[in-house]
Amino acid sequence: MDLKQHIRHVPDFPKPGILFYDISTLLAHAEAWQHTVDVLTDMIAPLEPDLLVGIESRGFLVAAPLALRLGKGFVMVRKKGKLPGKTIRHTYDLEYGTDTVEVQADAIARGQKVIVLDDLLATGGTLAAAVALLRSVGADVKGAACIIELTFLGGRKRLDVPFSSLIAYDS
Repeated sequence: MDLKQHIRHVPDFPKPGILFYDISTLLAHAEAWQHTVDVLTDMIAPLEPDLLVGIESRGFLVAAPLALRLGKGFVMVRKKGKLPGKTIRHTYDLEYGTDTVEVQADAIARGQKVIVLDDLLATGGTLAAAVALLRSVGADVKGAACIIELTFLGGRKRLDVPFSSLIAYDS
């Protein structure tokens, strides 16, 4: 199945000059979404994770059904101030400024094997920050995966874990 046929391209969103790759059309197509979950399951299962971690917010849509399918737990990495209770933070640099991601302090036991998931890999900053955050709480990060990879932005180079994607755009 050609999953690219199910990705909508939205020019000038969220700001002028940005081409947004929208997975909502993929999610709305039952057969394409089922195929996506099947392929991601096959990619992730051999890594034998204890938990799947989704990055806010579309990463939740990817990680949660995979966790259910694999019989594993699901943990959220969110932007600062979005999680209740004690959290652990990691602040990272953006092109113009900084951002912060958090995980609940008791969400991951030291040594648990995790896979990090999101919908799209662009420059790799957020995914790399999530990996660093998870390691700071003692997680054994076994890999990462996304539905879409924008290879022309080189995000994969910022990751020091095995990475897989289903769809690649070269420009």
